[in-house]
Amino acid sequence: MLSPWRTLLFPTAPPASEIRSPLHPPNRSLLSSLQSPPRRSVARAAPTLSATATAVSSPPCTKKKVLVPIAMGTEEMEAVILAGVLRRAGADVTVASVEDVLEVKASCGSRVVADTHIASCADQVFDLVALPGGMPGSVRLRDSDILQRITVRQAEEKRMYGAICAAPAVVLMPWGLHRRKKITCHPSFIGDLPTFRAVESNVQVSGELTTSRGPGTSFQFALSFVEQMFGRHAAEDVDRVLMTQIDVDLERSTEVNELEWSIDHNPHVLIPIANGSEEMEIIILVDILRRAKINVVLASAEKSPNIVGSQRMKIVADKSISSASNSKFDLIILPGGTAGADRLQRSTILKKLLKEQKQAGRMYGGLSSSLKILQQQGLLEDKIVTAHPSVANGLTCQVIDRSKIVIDGNLITGKGIGTAVDFALAIIRKFFGHERAKSVANGIVFEYPKS
Repeated sequence: MLSPWRTLLFPTAPPASEIRSPLHPPNRSLLSSLQSPPRRSVARAAPTLSATATAVSSPPCTKKKVLVPIAMGTEEMEAVILAGVLRRAGADVTVASVEDVLEVKASCGSRVVADTHIASCADQVFDLVALPGGMPGSVRLRDSDILQRITVRQAEEKRMYGAICAAPAVVLMPWGLHRRKKITCHPSFIGDLPTFRAVESNVQVSGELTTSRGPGTSFQFALSFVEQMFGRHAAEDVDRVLMTQIDVDLERSTEVNELEWSIDHNPHVLIPIANGSEEMEIIILVDILRRAKINVVLASAEKSPNIVGSQRMKIVADKSISSASNSKFDLIILPGGTAGADRLQRSTILKKLLKEQKQAGRMYGGLSSSLKILQQQGLLEDKIVTAHPSVANGLTCQVIDRSKIVIDGNLITGKGIGTAVDFALAIIRKFFGHERAKSVANGIVFEYPKS
């Protein structure tokens, strides 16, 4: 019997020392490194952050079809990272709603619009069916008869299927799709799995079934599918663009000109978004910051609140940038995505907000391509930053290449998509301290320093 629903906001997770590193060595399979403690990887030159090109060096001969179902209460990081990574690898990903509507409100409040309804997928053949977790999203996936038939057929016909977080215990077990398989899930649900079949690896591959632990292991989960479908080199290519690898000499975070981010209220954070913005960065930031009880506002710089991200994921903003401009924010964060950054740069309202933010001495920052906006608005003068290699050469300020995150006074910068989790946790640490950041990291099953 499954345990009662439980809150996944701050669940208990194993200490960081028990969570396996996402690294992989250059001469071993990425997939095999996800199942055993690996060595450090070798740094490589990173390709550009094109919003349209996939990261695979040579396109697959056959388009792989992937189904990612979503529901009200689905964990947004898991769903968006799955779809985003697999689309970058060249897969044909369908995000399907099991609800009566296409727009779903995810577990941490993000609103995501599916491509289609699950009923339209009933007679299709998929190379992979991958279930995100989250509560009550996992229960709503479990209760979809159509999704159950699709996934059971997937298993019976020996095609790939997978689940992450709560979904292995809440969805696969009632459907009987865990039998004779080694399986993992979120630490809060590990007790629901058969003892002799449960494992605590970040990613567990058992025949056609692949399972994983939580939002913090989503990149590893998605990359394992890239390797299984397209091969090791394709997975390494995608991984290199995303920058999820942690080099032995790469610092997690570097702080210069230290400044206390001291405020007497719950922090208010603005994340402006536009068509072409990097959806994985957007959703990671929103998901993790809201877990720390930070008030996050997604503001659309487009005429519509609906934006389409760089990997064609549809996200609904909380309000327009015009409406958001009536409020003051303790921190403004700009997501990357080359096309999205170009469109954000055209917003006169955003330019005004950034100018006021600098004049008031309030906090601001950006990831990857968005640093170009900060530079054009004069917000990087006399500042030290980190940046994706494709962006760094165009910056006139000092760039620290060997750090994922750099905090310079009231400015925070990050290298790219694969550093977005650390970026969000660094913000939590600056506002609330290390223990709050560590608690959130443990809840999403993300390796984080003890002190």
